[in-house]
Amino acid sequence: MAQKPKIALIISSTRDARWADKPAQWALRKLQERDDIEVELVDLRDFDLPFFNEVASNAYVPSQDPNAVRWQEKVASFDGYVFLVAEYNRSITGALKNALDQAYVDWGKKPMGLVAYGSVGGARAAEQLRLIAIELQMVPVRAGVHIGGSDFYRVSAYNPNPEPMEALDGVLGGSLKDMADQVSWYARVLKEARREEERRAA
Repeated sequence: MAQKPKIALIISSTRDARWADKPAQWALRKLQERDDIEVELVDLRDFDLPFFNEVASNAYVPSQDPNAVRWQEKVASFDGYVFLVAEYNRSITGALKNALDQAYVDWGKKPMGLVAYGSVGGARAAEQLRLIAIELQMVPVRAGVHIGGSDFYRVSAYNPNPEPMEALDGVLGGSLKDMADQVSWYARVLKEARREEERRAA
């Protein structure tokens, strides 16, 4: 049996006061229930990335900063990605944009999905991320999870008595399944395509 695709669930906010951990653990539990992918939680806090200051993208020149190289090696070890996207002022976090810029060849020809939250369900940040992903030669999937409005209030820290994320299973579960189905399908197809490309280049 072919090895399951490895998918990274990437937490994109690094603030001390972030809310990201709650939806991240919810999504991780749901994704780990699947038998068609392996999922690992990847936290940008753990990589201490500098602001991008290389001579050029690693598509052209090997990066010199050891933390950037460690990040690139981590990114390269996966067959696809699910980004936990916090919307800051109608965009993705600066930490995520910097992390995306620190790698290029490592993202390519792999699918990406997202779980977004914030104003309008994080939709504006999600669309910006999809555009960036296209430039990095990822394959953004159509389905996504958007936590906004009254659903966000029910489970977020803004509510003095927040409910557990599972309270939104009936609202978000279908979207999460659709997104994961699409990421899984493309991860399998593109993994085999990359292997074939490597065989032809050998």
